[in-house]
Amino acid sequence: MSQIDILLPKMGESVAEATIIKWLKNEGDRVEADEPIVEIATDKVDSEVPAPEAGILVKRLVKDGDVVKVGQPIAQIGSAAGGAPSAPAAASNGAPKVAPAPVAAPPPAATAVAASGPVERTGPSGKFYSPLVRNIAQNEGVSLQELEAIAGSGQGGRVTKKDILDYLPNRGAQSTSAATERSVAPAPAATPAPPTAAKVEPQAPKVVAGEGEEIIEMDRMRKLIADHMVMSKRTSPHVTSFVEADVTNLVLWREKVKKAFEQREGEKITFTPIFIMAIVQAIKEMPMINVQVDGYNIIKKKDINIGMAAALPSGNLIVPVIKNADMLNLVGITKKVNDLANRARAGKLQPDEIQGGTYTVTNVGTFGNVLGTPVINQPQVAIMATGAIRKKPAVIETPHGDLIGIRHMMFLSHSYDHRVVDGALGGKFVRRVADILEGWSVDQSF
Repeated sequence: MSQIDILLPKMGESVAEATIIKWLKNEGDRVEADEPIVEIATDKVDSEVPAPEAGILVKRLVKDGDVVKVGQPIAQIGSAAGGAPSAPAAASNGAPKVAPAPVAAPPPAATAVAASGPVERTGPSGKFYSPLVRNIAQNEGVSLQELEAIAGSGQGGRVTKKDILDYLPNRGAQSTSAATERSVAPAPAATPAPPTAAKVEPQAPKVVAGEGEEIIEMDRMRKLIADHMVMSKRTSPHVTSFVEADVTNLVLWREKVKKAFEQREGEKITFTPIFIMAIVQAIKEMPMINVQVDGYNIIKKKDINIGMAAALPSGNLIVPVIKNADMLNLVGITKKVNDLANRARAGKLQPDEIQGGTYTVTNVGTFGNVLGTPVINQPQVAIMATGAIRKKPAVIETPHGDLIGIRHMMFLSHSYDHRVVDGALGGKFVRRVADILEGWSVDQSF
C-alpha cells in the first residue's frame, strides 16, 4: 500500500501556523476524496482540512492542541494502489508539494510575523511562542524575559493563549514578587540605592459571581473578538461623526426593482450592496481613508477591499471581505455579499476570505438600531455603521417653499483613527456617502 502525507495547507498571506482542534477521523478509518478529516484553527478563523484523495487514514502525525506550521505533514493516507510511496500531497486548496524534512526552515510568512514585533518565535530556553501569544505579549508590553517565566500548560511547556491571559491580571504582583526574590546584597549604609517607582499596570476590576449566578466561559471566537476590540481601542484614538440621510428615493427604487432583480439574477437585493457601492465611490474620491498606519508611516492601499460585519448564529461576529470591490458593479457586489453572508452563517468561510480588508461597514440597522459607534477593525483606520431606515416627518425644500412630508431617514456613523484621519476628512467622507445615497435615482437601471 502506497502512502501520501497530508500537509497543513496555506491559509492566507499572514497565516503561518494553525492549532489542531479536533480530529474527525481515527486511524484506520476509510476517507473519501475532499472529505474533512480534521478541524483546525488560526487566530482568524476555524476551518477543516479535507483528504486530498480516497484511502485509509494510516497515521495521525499530530495531536489535538498541537500548533502546526504551514506545509508540515499532519497525517498519512494509504491508497489501495501499490508502489513506492508518493511525494507528499497538499490538502485541498493547492498547497505546494514539498517533501518533509526533519527540521523545516520557517516559511516566509512566519518570518514576517516574527519580525513584526519584539518577541521572537523562540526564547533562550528554546520555548516556541505562537503568533497569537506573541501578538498579545507585544500589545500588553510583555517582554521576552516575562514570557520565559510563565509556566506553560501546552505540549512541552508551550505557553498558550490561556496561560498569558491568566498571567496578565496578576502581572504586577508577580513582577514585584520576582523582583524581591532576585534582590542582591544591600549596598553600604552610606550609599543606599535610590528607590525605584514601580510601574502600575491598569487592571480590570475583579468580579465575583454571587450565589445562583451562572459563570459562562467565553468560547474561542469570543475571546479573539474581545482581545481585538481592546487592542483597537488602545491603538487608535476613536472619533465618530454622524450624518442623517434621506434615502426615500433609494427605498422606492429597491421596492420597484427587487422582484425583477431576483428573477433576472437569482439573488435577493438588500440595502447592504448599495451602501458598499456608495462607500467605494467615496473612497475613490477620498483615498486617504483607505490607509493603514505603521509607526509614523502611512501606507496608502492600492486595493479597495470592503469588510462586512456579519452576525453568526452563536452571537459572535465575523467580517468577511469583498476583495477589489471597486472592480464590481451592483450585481457583482450583491452576489458577493449574499455568498459571503450565507457561508459565514454556515461556518464555511476560508481563512483568506476574512483577511486583507481596507475598510469595514457594519449594518446595525439589521437589529433595529438607529445608530452606533463602531470600533475600528485594525489595522484599518475607519469603519461605518448604517442605522435602521425609518419613516419620519422631515422638511422638504421646494422652489415654492418648504413643506413637511413623510420621508425614509437613516443615520450613518463613521468612526475613524484620529492619528491620521482628522475631523474634516472623516466628516466629509460620511457626508459624501450620504449624498450618494440621497442622490439615488428612482428610474436608474441595475
